Amino acid sequence: QVQFVVSGGGLVQPGGSLRLSCAASKSMYTMGWYRQAPGKQRELVAAITSDGSTNYADSVKGRFAISRDNARNTVYLHMNSLKPEDTAVYYCHGDLGSDRYWGQGTQVTVSS
Repeated sequence: QVQFVVSGGGLVQPGGSLRLSCAASKSMYTMGWYRQAPGKQRELVAAITSDGSTNYADSVKGRFAISRDNARNTVYLHMNSLKPEDTAVYYCHGDLGSDRYWGQGTQVTVSS
């Protein structure tokens, strides 16, 4: 079974920054983050492949950056210029073959 250790959520003011991290117990081809905000469907925020290819939701392009440390099976999400609309539970995921694995959610709240 794949396990994840997720950290970095919290409360931040608008315009602030936060970094999420997710360390998996085994290597994954694709790792990334989804989020689910109140009243909205879960959406892909960002993802990155093992060789560094990335994609982002339009709503976070230019503000968020995803990266990974393959030696540590860890993916990061650097969130900058945070907006109240970014408030959500963020979920780490990893893909290996045809399987998708999920980590625990971490709450990100952007508020004054």
